Amino acid sequence: MASAAAPSPVAPRADLPAGGAERADFAAWMAVAAGTLGAFMATLDISIVNSSLPTIQGEIGASGTEGTWIATAYLVAEIVVIPMAAWLQRLLGLRTFLLIAAVLFTIFSVICGASTSLMQMIVGRVGQGFTGGAMIPTAQTIIAQRLPRSQQPIGIAAFGMTAILGPVLGPLIGGWLTENVSWHYAFFLNVPICGILMLLLLVGLKHEPSRLHLFREADWLGILGLALGLGGLTVFLEEGQREQWFSSELIRWMFAVTALGFALLFAGQVLARQPVIKLKLLLDRQFGSVAVMGLVLGIVLYGTSYAIPQFLAAIANYNALQSGKVVLLAGIPSFVMMAIVPILLVRVDIRVAVGAGLLIMGGSALLDSHLTIDSVGHDFTASQLLRGVGQILAMLFLSQAAIRSVPPSEAGDASGLFSAMRNLGGSFALAGIAILQDQRSWFHARRIEESLNANSVGVQDYMAATARSLGGAPTALRALGQQIQGQALVMTYNDIFWIMGMGTLAVLPLVLFLRPLPKGAAPAAMH
Repeated sequence: MASAAAPSPVAPRADLPAGGAERADFAAWMAVAAGTLGAFMATLDISIVNSSLPTIQGEIGASGTEGTWIATAYLVAEIVVIPMAAWLQRLLGLRTFLLIAAVLFTIFSVICGASTSLMQMIVGRVGQGFTGGAMIPTAQTIIAQRLPRSQQPIGIAAFGMTAILGPVLGPLIGGWLTENVSWHYAFFLNVPICGILMLLLLVGLKHEPSRLHLFREADWLGILGLALGLGGLTVFLEEGQREQWFSSELIRWMFAVTALGFALLFAGQVLARQPVIKLKLLLDRQFGSVAVMGLVLGIVLYGTSYAIPQFLAAIANYNALQSGKVVLLAGIPSFVMMAIVPILLVRVDIRVAVGAGLLIMGGSALLDSHLTIDSVGHDFTASQLLRGVGQILAMLFLSQAAIRSVPPSEAGDASGLFSAMRNLGGSFALAGIAILQDQRSWFHARRIEESLNANSVGVQDYMAATARSLGGAPTALRALGQQIQGQALVMTYNDIFWIMGMGTLAVLPLVLFLRPLPKGAAPAAMH
């Protein structure tokens, strides 16, 4: 029940000229355009809220740490649905499945755009994640089925562009709409796009009969376990710090739900004929190493794209559009390097490429661990450009390694599991950022306060001067408190970037377990 990943040989079609080179017809390219557009929309919506989160939180009454739910809910839902995409495609037929996904994605996008409460927004984001996540692996299926082998690299390159540019363009588009129209249109934007998508699907794909008998063959234990386990774990991590961990009944219940979910998931591994996600692949030395590096890659990718806009909004008073422009910088080198990806895949040893990619990404995060209260957008320029280079090297080569490290019959399972691990890393990053913001901000604020001796002549002179300029001692005390909180928050973000950087460098030795890609093999589609 995993998504198809590696392109299978394309059977000759009647519409191809006899004895001539295989060429895809107009309908085939419309199908590829539909798949690529759907995948782009799904990846775009992962991060489209990041730069506008402060505005959204204020309007729906959510705190800063609660706002992470708006991003996390989407990622967790994607993790659950991606391994199920191939089975759902066989169950309903590719066109019917994608049409249903597009319609539901539109409905859930409208729910998000019309949200007036955090709960309503979370429901909409979960629905977006389930339906949008289904469009990502099916894009690869369309490329594999509708394009001849000679033209598949074009489709793979187009899909690769969506995978790279979607999360990068999200904060910019969301920021522009927030500042010039309204944050609601970051979600309403999906309505006309889904309309175009459905038209392309109707033109480019033929109707396939559904096979509803497959419904009873699903790994329902695994599906339920995946949903309960990941959902429970996310609530446990997100709310644990605020609820004082196991002193809270909610957290105790979430721990029990998580344990039950993972128990069901493991039961499905034993009892199901075809588990929803083949965890046994993690026992392979190469694939296990790829999965761990993919987890860390997700932490840095999604963690930095979330943390940078939040820092700029809180410290530099940037609006959503300004923050989005800073995040977009990482897409520039990625966009340029996509043109030479086929050459890199053939000429560069995978261990060198992945090692360089992780080293660059780790270094870029460490560059961001020296921020000050005066830091602004241009202080992220170097790190963002480096991050763009690192992510293209690490993500593309790790995706190839995930597929090539297992037998061809399990390539789809490997691709789905690798994507799940990458998204899980993103979920861990957002939950970890929320925890660190609570814990480290308090810690740093107390340490700063302890360093200020009320009997110090310097402190007394500073407070006296501040009182004279601001009009009284109470105002001066409030200003001092705000300065302490601001400095503590900067130090907290430095901790966050330092942890991401050191975590990336810590997994570098795993590149030694990778094996070179087969010589002369065509690139495998990935997500």
